[in-house]
Amino acid sequence: MTEKELEQIRDQARDTYRVRTHIPGYKTDQELKKPQPPLAKAPMTDHAITLPVNYEDLEIDNDFLHVINSRESHRVYTQERMNLLQLSYLLWCTQGVKSIRGKSYATLRTVPCGGARHPFECYMAVQMVDGLEDGLYHYLPLKHQIEYLGNVEDLRTFIGDSLVGQVWGAKANVVFYYSMVFYRAEWRYGVTASPISRTDAGHVTENLYLAATSIGLGGCAVGAIDPQICNKAFGVDGEEEFIFYAMPVGTISPKDKAEEDDFYAFVKEEGL
Repeated sequence: MTEKELEQIRDQARDTYRVRTHIPGYKTDQELKKPQPPLAKAPMTDHAITLPVNYEDLEIDNDFLHVINSRESHRVYTQERMNLLQLSYLLWCTQGVKSIRGKSYATLRTVPCGGARHPFECYMAVQMVDGLEDGLYHYLPLKHQIEYLGNVEDLRTFIGDSLVGQVWGAKANVVFYYSMVFYRAEWRYGVTASPISRTDAGHVTENLYLAATSIGLGGCAVGAIDPQICNKAFGVDGEEEFIFYAMPVGTISPKDKAEEDDFYAFVKEEGL
């Protein structure tokens, strides 16, 4: 690929953020009074599991400033087991539905989102979580349930491949995969939906960082994923819905700080 072709790709990517101004005469599907898309994806299976909500039984760090100051990316996991209540807490803090606005106009969730469109679906690769079979899952936010989608032949290999060779993620208890259901945002924002939705994705993972930190877990959000591998595994069409973001989360220990620091050894070696 030539340098000019690469520059064109770069400029096209930048343009997705520049398209913010009003386009004369343009109307979104919401303005055209077209039916809005569903607030969340329908269940994919008949294997729903209702999640516990007795969060008072968790040891939660309620010192908000301490949680903020303690939050950092973690790529080293102890591979101790998590429990279902911890997973439920993480899902609630990142995509939980607090209420529905109007008859069924929008979901008000635990994270902010442009127009309360919440165009994301959350899938998971789960291992070492008490009460759950290892395998692939999908979150059902309207009922605060998860559904078991099955497993893959080698879960750890799948995780490493799905994260484009970032094999450290394969030791996490849960890898959260986020998809974009495009029309859920496009219905309201039309051609300007993309940059708004990408910004909103950061709200989700930041809540995941803070929620994990507050119960002694750690994780690291990653944008380098293989969407083809992810889409196929979770039964996503790759057209109307597309997996674009992931975050491994697992059990951590202060004893692993030196190993964590090794991920940034290049800074010292290259004098950066």
